[in-house]
Amino acid sequence: MSISLTENAVKRVKTFLEKRGKGVGVRLGVKTTGCSGMAYTIEFADEIEGADKVFEQDGIKVLVNPKSLVYLQGTELDFAKEGLNEGFKFNNPNEKDRCGCGESFTV
Repeated sequence: MSISLTENAVKRVKTFLEKRGKGVGVRLGVKTTGCSGMAYTIEFADEIEGADKVFEQDGIKVLVNPKSLVYLQGTELDFAKEGLNEGFKFNNPNEKDRCGCGESFTV
């Protein structure tokens, strides 16, 4: 399995990296927090760390550390605009439940 990006996510990440002027891609992960136990993290990556698993799509590198990969296998990263809100969305087939506020999840 792997991590994939929608066309909208690829476009948005490329735009952010171009504006930033540096970076090798994005780093996805999970952290312990919230009502349901885990939350997604996303940040720009300036370098690939030794243990990172690297997925590449349309010239965009997606980096995931081994601990997070267990929870993110098969995830699709999307970027969506809904009304006045816009942001990245994790479509994770491993997600079993999500808290009411939508900030955390459980597998």
